[in-house]
Amino acid sequence: MSEPALAALCLGGNTGDVAHTFADALRALEAGGAQVEQRSSVWRTPPWGKTDQPDFRNIAVIVRTHLPPRALLDLCLAIERQAGRVRLELWGPRTLDIDILTYDDVTMHEPGLTIPHPRMLERAFVLAPLAEIAPQMVVAGVQVADALQTVDTTGLTIDAEATAIVGS
Repeated sequence: MSEPALAALCLGGNTGDVAHTFADALRALEAGGAQVEQRSSVWRTPPWGKTDQPDFRNIAVIVRTHLPPRALLDLCLAIERQAGRVRLELWGPRTLDIDILTYDDVTMHEPGLTIPHPRMLERAFVLAPLAEIAPQMVVAGVQVADALQTVDTTGLTIDAEATAIVGS
């Protein structure tokens, strides 16, 4: 059997009980074959793209998995559906969103799946949680911690209460 891959994921949501949804999603990832190795705090982040909605909560995780990238995406999408995710509008409110940010050193561009995530280095809501657990990670030649210094982090805070719920 080949060595497992390390993948970075970002979870986000702004409707329902997001902290418990994250906790359930992490358990479902593990049950589906993606062992959580590291988990960031839960970050409260202003909405991005469509700003007339509640703040989001975001968390980054590093998972170890034998699932290939497409199967990992399928698992993430199934977990989103189980959490009640319905894709009605771009950047709109959601119960759960799970993005694959990186998968080992893989670079791929397929319909519905681009690795590394094409806009991750532009988004503070991705970079802040990821920099907390993997500041030295290099994506597209840039360290995550350095990329975080180039984006607007106004309004980003750690949600201690949600972090405690997810960690329990």
